Amino acid sequence: MAAGFLLWRDLGKERFERATDGTGDHEWVDRNQNSIPDLSDPDEFDQVALGHGNYRKMSTMEVLGTINWTKHSSWWILCAILATVFRDLGYIYRMRVLSDGHLNWNQSYNVTMLWEFASAMTPSVVGGSGIAMFIIGREGLALGRATAIVLVTALMDELFYVVAVPVVFLFVGMDNLFPAQLNNAFWGLPVRTIFWIGYGFIVLLVLMVFYSIFFRPRAFKFVLLKIFKLPFLRRWRPGVIRVGDDIVTTSAELRGKPKRFWAKAFGATCFSWASRFLVINFIAAAFFTVGDHLLLYARQLIMWVILLISPTPGSSGVAEVAFSGFFRDLLPAVGYIGAIALLWRLFTYYLYLIVGSITLPRWLRNTAKRQARS
Repeated sequence: MAAGFLLWRDLGKERFERATDGTGDHEWVDRNQNSIPDLSDPDEFDQVALGHGNYRKMSTMEVLGTINWTKHSSWWILCAILATVFRDLGYIYRMRVLSDGHLNWNQSYNVTMLWEFASAMTPSVVGGSGIAMFIIGREGLALGRATAIVLVTALMDELFYVVAVPVVFLFVGMDNLFPAQLNNAFWGLPVRTIFWIGYGFIVLLVLMVFYSIFFRPRAFKFVLLKIFKLPFLRRWRPGVIRVGDDIVTTSAELRGKPKRFWAKAFGATCFSWASRFLVINFIAAAFFTVGDHLLLYARQLIMWVILLISPTPGSSGVAEVAFSGFFRDLLPAVGYIGAIALLWRLFTYYLYLIVGSITLPRWLRNTAKRQARS
């Protein structure tokens, strides 16, 4: 119910859409001086005489109603749906691999959907990892195995990003990846600076976790505890102790796994993330002639860093502004950016709220019965 309400609320939310040939009744004035039209902020627009403005105020439902749906549009939306399905199939298969087959396909589906549901319900900087350990543990896996699965899943997600970015730079270059209109739009920093800070942090995190899991887990824990003995860091020491214990446990679970195990798990990760980033391309192609699909795809890798550090649940709010800023110059100036952003959020956010809210009660009942019998 709550997921449906959130979706219905956003469908009824009024936004400012570009009007054809100055037929609107509002003008963008950029009062916050971030060079990005925040289509949901009334303070960014002044009302003018009808036919003298470049924007008009419409609900997302009204905008969707004005779209001329064709077989061409339906085909590309179907491709977006298939990309979402492939993304989830990759995650489900990875869960099977990382659990060494202890989770069957149905259990892997439940864990994946509920993990996505938890991630959608929490800020991106927090994520659903803590809840994921509970979910996996409730499916009957030991705490050590659950901890290992969660940490390695996060490691592989970040590793895909670390590998994908240089490939994108090789084929696309860097000149067009950072839209100038986004400078100072997020936290007062140029988008290029935010990206490099975020990417550098991800690379450091991957190297640190990889080294600690596969080479010196106890030494890593020892260093962490020494650092967090400092007076201004001592308040976080209990959490760091748990992190150190998790690293040691994960190392014991995973060291010695064959190369085939890692190849299958990382292959599933790449398949899932590659499918995930195709969704926007397919949605855009349903409404526009996209001139450069590769650049559109590459921009998403840059945007992902912004969404990763967003403090809002599911990156809500930040995602819509980022979408407009990153893709405005790649899509025709006229129309539907807000509606396309909502469709994108439907596939990447609302879908998991809806599926998770349906899956959760049934999963709780089934796992409770299973635990009662054991």
